[in-house]
Amino acid sequence: MTTPSRPAEAPPTAADYYAANRGGGLFSEAVSQRIGAQIAVRAHRHHLSPTVLTVFNLGLGCLISFAVIVAAGPVADGFPAAPVGLLALIGWQLAYAFDCSDGQLARVTGQSSPAGARLDVLCDVAVQSSLVAALAATAKAQEPETPAWLLAAFAATWMVNLVTSVMQTSDKATSMVTSQSLPVRAVKLIRDYGAVVTLAGVVLTVAPQWTVWFVALFTLINGGFLAASIAFTGRAALRG
Repeated sequence: MTTPSRPAEAPPTAADYYAANRGGGLFSEAVSQRIGAQIAVRAHRHHLSPTVLTVFNLGLGCLISFAVIVAAGPVADGFPAAPVGLLALIGWQLAYAFDCSDGQLARVTGQSSPAGARLDVLCDVAVQSSLVAALAATAKAQEPETPAWLLAAFAATWMVNLVTSVMQTSDKATSMVTSQSLPVRAVKLIRDYGAVVTLAGVVLTVAPQWTVWFVALFTLINGGFLAASIAFTGRAALRG
């Protein structure tokens, strides 16, 4: 009499991967992290490592940004904006979904490592730098009188989101606004990377001439958040 073989352990589901997500905001959790979970399922099925997903985010994100930069002049001269904008809207969001998926895959399958975490952050810096360059190039092409200081400030303050998100991984990290109520989370959409990238893509699709206002708005928002964060953290430091 033969002993029945033990069934193989079922692979993780999209729900398992989604449960391991690190948030990112209301939009990111509702859209980007869910797409990331689906990508993680397929990556695991094809035996892809989290590093492969990280590098795919890097390649896709930078490629889309390069296309937007190349098209900035022609669009300003009358080339239809919709194809370029839709490419950015879909491509940047998909690249971000891969960024979400690598961490989910690493945590659920036990493939997390300090080197992988560093690579993830470095690739995020590269992708977001390319995105900033694409938006700055579009703003300058649409409005040649856009001041250089505004574009420089935009590039500098954009990274506030990335730096603060990395700092939030510390076990001593605190938040200025800890409430998780829906109204508060809705307000925080202005700093949700998934939502911001989507808005950038919509602007490039519908009204690229508004890109300079997008640049100005997010320079103001991120600059204000940086100032508030310094004040909040400084007060906490003085209190010991």
